[in-house]
Amino acid sequence: MSAAAGSKAFHALVHGRVQGVGFRYSALHHARELGLRGTVANTSDGSVEVVAEGDPASLERFLLWLDKGPPGAHVREVQVQWLPPTGSYRDFDIAF
Repeated sequence: MSAAAGSKAFHALVHGRVQGVGFRYSALHHARELGLRGTVANTSDGSVEVVAEGDPASLERFLLWLDKGPPGAHVREVQVQWLPPTGSYRDFDIAF
């Protein structure tokens, strides 16, 4: 599967109090609402890892949400690396 024309992608690590607060499920909901594809997962160091692909404007909106997270989260930092989209994601899912 190839990436849609005009799409972009990013890899993000979200640091802070982001595990145990429903972050992954909220991210899943927001990403799907924005029509994005990719994954969200907890990492062993307590952060959350996000890979997202889609329309540039939707990705920017998702990044704004990641910077705040759901109620109960305290996001300290979001490290973002922009990448070329792979087109390998069909939907947005939680990776375990």
